[in-house]
Order: sequence, then structure tokens, then C-alpha cells
Amino acid sequence: MLDLTGKVAFVAGAGSVGEGWGNGKATAVLMARQGATVYGVDVNPKALEDTGAVMQQEGLANWTGHACDLTRSDEVKAAVQDCVQRYGRIDILVNNVGGSAPGDPVSMSEETWDAQMDLNLKTAFLGCKHVLPLMEQQFAQSGKGGAIVNVSSIGCMSFPVEGRVSAAYAASKAGVLAFSRSTAIAYVKKGIRVNTVVPGTMHTPLVEHRLVKQLGAQDAQSLIAKRHASVPMGRMGDAWDVANAVLFLASDEAGYITATQLVVDGGMTAARPGA
Repeated sequence: MLDLTGKVAFVAGAGSVGEGWGNGKATAVLMARQGATVYGVDVNPKALEDTGAVMQQEGLANWTGHACDLTRSDEVKAAVQDCVQRYGRIDILVNNVGGSAPGDPVSMSEETWDAQMDLNLKTAFLGCKHVLPLMEQQFAQSGKGGAIVNVSSIGCMSFPVEGRVSAAYAASKAGVLAFSRSTAIAYVKKGIRVNTVVPGTMHTPLVEHRLVKQLGAQDAQSLIAKRHASVPMGRMGDAWDVANAVLFLASDEAGYITATQLVVDGGMTAARPGA
């Protein structure tokens, strides 16, 4: 089940912002465990080294890390070309890049708005832009195109009253959903599936690394307890919950699934007003 042997996976955002397991790092390792050859890219070379160290410790030789600014078209194109030169094809593309900046339309600067659009939405566009022609060619030659999984967030689906406002993050992650559905239909007859994983409140290194400071929390433990309590299941998810969802949508078992989203949130969107 969920066997990726013989497949090449291009995983964007394959590092982690700190110690532990971020979504991209977990996805890269899980896909390698399932037999895929994984080409991981990240803007942070040290983060890629950490992912590579895990691969080495587990005896997973089917891994290549490549430092790349995923907001730059030339760098994404070069990474895709390098992957194809090494392995001959790309069967799976995972666009897992993002981060939130607080602010409403008045308080947020234009520079922050533009940077959020680049980080959260343009990266998915550029990944698809440079990988889709290759997958289309593969389908024409062999009848096997590929699977693309983009990562959004429930931050674009429901908004608690008096909660933290991140207008650009919400807009960009909503854009990922629309972009995925539109792209899926554009390529549905070309052997390419496109779906979206929508994580909820997750406990990844981002909490300690970034959110404690952004949210003005007194300490990490109080913020973590508050985030656990906000989830109907009583706990946050983690990177492996996201990685398992990505793995399923990328696998042959999901071969009849496209243009949809898989929400991984412990029931949060269903329990919030306006969900």
C-alpha cells in the first residue's frame, strides 16, 4: 500500500525551520521510506543537510538535497532540470512552502503583502510551471503523467472573531486552493492529478521558532497548551499527519482523485463559525 518504488518525488520546502519535524521534512523522509527517489529543495542549505542526515541515518540513499529560492523562477527551473538530469523524470511534485505574517489591509505594508503572495502562492505556481511540461511529456511517451500536491492552510477557510488577522496569508492560501483546482482541470486529460492538503493547527518547529514571538506569548508551553485546547480533538496535529495526507494523494491509490482538498485539522473548520 502507498508504495512509491520507482517514482521520483520533487519536494519543495524539504527542510525544517528548527529542530524536529516540519511538514516538508517529514514528507520527504516518508516518501523515501515508501521507496521514492526524493529530490528535496529548500532555501536553507542547513535545513537540507539536516534532512539528509536523517536519510543517511535510516539508510535511505535515494535522496538529493538542492538549495533553491523557490520564489525565483530561474532557480526553480535549474533545480527541476538538475533533478531530471539525475533521475530522468519527476512523478510527484509537492509544493510545501509558506509562512504567515500578521496584519490587516491597513496595518500591513505593501512589501509584506507582496512577500506573502510570493512565498505562499507564487512558489506553487513556479513549481507547477516548470514541472507540468515534463509530466505532460511523460504522459505522451509512457501514459504516466504525475501527481501534484500543493499545501494550503485552514487559515484561508474560517476566521474566529477577535482572532489573529493575517489577511495576506489567508488570501494567498485561498489562492493555492483555487490554483490547484484550476490547474487540475486544465491537465486532467493529460495524466496529471493536482490536489491540495489543508493543514490545521499543527505542532511543528514553527511554533517555537516563529509563532511565540509573533503572537506575543509569554512562553512556548503556554502557547502550545492554548493551541492544543483550540482543537476539537484536544490536541494539535503534527508534521506526520500532513505527510501522510500528502503521501496518500500522491500515491496510485488516489488515482481517481483530482481537483479536491484533504483537510487535516482535527475538526477545527467544522467547529468554527462560518466554516
